Amino acid sequence: MKNYFIITLFFFCSGLIQAQQNEQYTQYMYNTLTINPAYAGSREVLSAVLLHRTQWIGLDGAPQTSSFSMHTPIERKKIGLGFNILNDQLGALSETSITANFSYTIDIDYFVKLSMGISAGAYLYSQDLSKLDLRYSDPFYTNNLENKLSPQVGLGFLLHSDKYYIGASIPRMLRTTNIDFENNSNYGLRERLHYYGTAGYVFNLSKMIKFKPAGMVKLVFGSPAQVDLSANFSYNDKFILGTSYSISSSVSALAGFQINESWLLGMSYDIATSLPDGYNNGSFEFFLRFELFKRYNKMMTPRFF
Repeated sequence: MKNYFIITLFFFCSGLIQAQQNEQYTQYMYNTLTINPAYAGSREVLSAVLLHRTQWIGLDGAPQTSSFSMHTPIERKKIGLGFNILNDQLGALSETSITANFSYTIDIDYFVKLSMGISAGAYLYSQDLSKLDLRYSDPFYTNNLENKLSPQVGLGFLLHSDKYYIGASIPRMLRTTNIDFENNSNYGLRERLHYYGTAGYVFNLSKMIKFKPAGMVKLVFGSPAQVDLSANFSYNDKFILGTSYSISSSVSALAGFQINESWLLGMSYDIATSLPDGYNNGSFEFFLRFELFKRYNKMMTPRFF
């Protein structure tokens, strides 16, 4: 039965896709570079994040996403450089991408900065039909696809200070056709523009406790808007606990631990509210962030985003 569910998903993805295609993250606030190139250099130190997400635990062929990103400021922190490496798998479909990011930051005032970013990269798409248990013959599902190369560019803006951030981005602006069955434009996997809006604020509730509400809105033509809301609490700049709600999709629990000045470990567990009974085994996500500080720019208090 589980195989039938994945096959149904694959059939849906193989038509002319007009729904959301980009990878999904629960802890997007710690992995912002993957959706907004303007984030490059914004932490004012060299920062690297390794993230892995497994959706629908226990379901054969369920989505799995792994990413690694690194970015750093240069030129008196006006310019940010970074890159992302991502692998996303869903059943018989696989995507691997390498993206370079560039940002330029201007000072609005002493505390507030505006960063503008652009990204460029290449995406490799593969389709391995041997992973499907097909019970009926269909000419659209007879040929594998190996490492089809497609270019991609992205654009983003980020208004930020030590207390808040507001961002807007389009991480994939080129509408390439990744899978085109027999050159038929009515059947294929075509990129759709995804518009992201993010925001977060840090409230100092006491000397020991900080509260950070955050949100993300994702818009794509042909699909309902996806709205993610989260609330995190930080204790003594060491422990992070929170929850997240993706409207009509999932509820999540989040936790993090600042191991030392450089290392932050985080994890989340999601329960989907949109899957049928029997397929809702939850999704697990973890990330590890490393930051390299120099003596003269050492952070006395770790940034909360």
